[in-house]
Amino acid sequence: MAGRSKLSDIKETASDAVEIMRELGTPGVQETFDKIREVAITAKEIMETMKTPEWQRNMENIRMISENFNQASERMDNTMKELKETGVIDDAKELIKTAKEKVGSFGGSGEGGGSMGMQDLKEMSKAVKEMLESIKGLVDELKVTVAESKRSGTFRSVEETARELSDTVKTVKRDIER
Repeated sequence: MAGRSKLSDIKETASDAVEIMRELGTPGVQETFDKIREVAITAKEIMETMKTPEWQRNMENIRMISENFNQASERMDNTMKELKETGVIDDAKELIKTAKEKVGSFGGSGEGGGSMGMQDLKEMSKAVKEMLESIKGLVDELKVTVAESKRSGTFRSVEETARELSDTVKTVKRDIER
C-alpha cells in the first residue's frame, strides 16, 4: 500500500505541476510577467542613471543648496535676534513716536503744548543718526549674507531685502532733511 500512495502522490504532484505550467502560460500571467520585467528594466535604468557623474553632481548641488539655505536662514535669525536684543527695533519705534510728537509740537499745537526748542531738535537729530547707524549695520550684515548666497546661488531674495532696507534708510534721511 505504501507504494500506491507514493505513486499516487507523485501523480498528483506531477498533475499539479502541469496545471501550474498551464496557468503560467496564460495571457494574463504573461502580461503580468511583462509588466514586472518592464518595471525591473526601468528600475535598473534609474539605478544606472543615479551612478552617473551628472546625477552625483546634481545631488551634491542639492545638498549644498540646502546647506547654504539653512546657513543663510540661521544668519537671518541671528541678525533678527541681535536686533531685538540691542533694542534697535524698539528704539526705532520710540524714535518715530517721539518724532511725531515733536513735529506735532511745532507752533504749540502738539501734546506738550509748547514749541520745540533747539535742544529738542539736537536730541532728535542725534537719535535719528543713531537709528540710521543701527539700520546701516543691519544692511551691512544683510550684504554679507547676500554675498555668500550669491556665491552659492541661493537665497537671492536677501539682496532685494537689503536693497529695500537701503532705500528705506535713504527715504528716512531725505524726509528728515526736509
